[in-house]
Amino acid sequence: MTAATGTWSRVTAWLKGLSGKAADVLPVRVGGTDYRQRHSTPATVLGFDQALLWVVVALLAWGLVMVYSASIAMPDNPRFGKIAATHFLTRHVFALIVGFVVALLAFQVSMATWERVAPWLFVVSIVLLVAVLIPHVGTVVNGARRWLSLGIMNFQPSELAKFAVLVYASDYMVRKMEVKERFFRAVLPMGAAVAIVGVLLLAEPDMGAFMVVAVIAMGILFLGGVNARMFFLIAGVLVAAFGLMIATSPWRRERVFAYLDPFSEQHALGKGYQLSHSLIAIGRGEIFGVGLGGSVEKLHWLPEAHTDFLLAVIGEEFGLVGVLTLILLFVWMTRRIMHIGRQAIALDRVFAGLVAQGVAIWIGFQAFINMGVNLGALPTKGLTLPLMSFGGSAILMNLVALAVVLRVDYENKLLMRGGRV
Repeated sequence: MTAATGTWSRVTAWLKGLSGKAADVLPVRVGGTDYRQRHSTPATVLGFDQALLWVVVALLAWGLVMVYSASIAMPDNPRFGKIAATHFLTRHVFALIVGFVVALLAFQVSMATWERVAPWLFVVSIVLLVAVLIPHVGTVVNGARRWLSLGIMNFQPSELAKFAVLVYASDYMVRKMEVKERFFRAVLPMGAAVAIVGVLLLAEPDMGAFMVVAVIAMGILFLGGVNARMFFLIAGVLVAAFGLMIATSPWRRERVFAYLDPFSEQHALGKGYQLSHSLIAIGRGEIFGVGLGGSVEKLHWLPEAHTDFLLAVIGEEFGLVGVLTLILLFVWMTRRIMHIGRQAIALDRVFAGLVAQGVAIWIGFQAFINMGVNLGALPTKGLTLPLMSFGGSAILMNLVALAVVLRVDYENKLLMRGGRV
């Protein structure tokens, strides 16, 4: 093609554009009101991150199967009395149904509404954390007062506190964006709010939940642009505080020593009992596992096999392949949620972006701690495996948090297609 021919082709295309077909020829966005979307497109048309949704469904389904497998021998345990073999399965299914219904409702709430109610949600979580400590109001299980009885199920306010702190910290950073470099005006008030939650959680006691809340708040402060020096100062204070709590608490200190040598004669039947049997279960699984339902450790050897140590049963029945698959699913899900958050921030939706990234920190960190405990890499903590372990409150709040992430993704897509939220 000669230079003259190429020039003539470009001129012809431009002239066709003048005849009313500019949108078909020129790669530009038309700014006229005739092309502007006036109404929000329904979610069914826009869709949302279906890959993320299917990974969540896969984890929930796998968790349901493993809860049944890990709890099938519970009726033989005198501690639980005369319960049916499907007792925990039925309750877990009920929690999933309630969680799905509440998650669908949460998805309908716009991020602007979440931002508006964030301080009130935080206040509600504080009230419930206080209520659970009142005698005859909070339910005591294994010496810990962490639950409120709702009749059809027990609710754990600490799970709501994780979500409430997440939403409140995101809203707080948006409001304090102009003074985020000043410690006393930006960081100290948020630190005081987390400290109040921490005191109430430690009174239950629930140090694991406090660790998750603190990491969520710190992560959002860091992602919100807090000065690096202030961030490391806060991190140092938190590490020192947790170290002091362990040093001044004999039973917490004993847990750390048991973690260092769980098979010693001193710890094997004490604080190291759970960890030692968790390691035995994972060791028995080897590469491909002993098969679904074939676990021996769940037969009254491994305590809390259906809750905190569900991963040990997965390791025994599915082996190294199953554990690595589970780790990859959680890593993929965490990265996907972080991507949704970054996309929201790129669209100048800072609150929505921080909320999504906060959920990624919550799910990722709690999964990391639970897996580390089961594998003997971290001291024993009472944290469940997100989306999989038995526990109505945890499942409910995990699904609500993920529904909010899908809402963020939906609004991102809506804005990118020219709609309004």
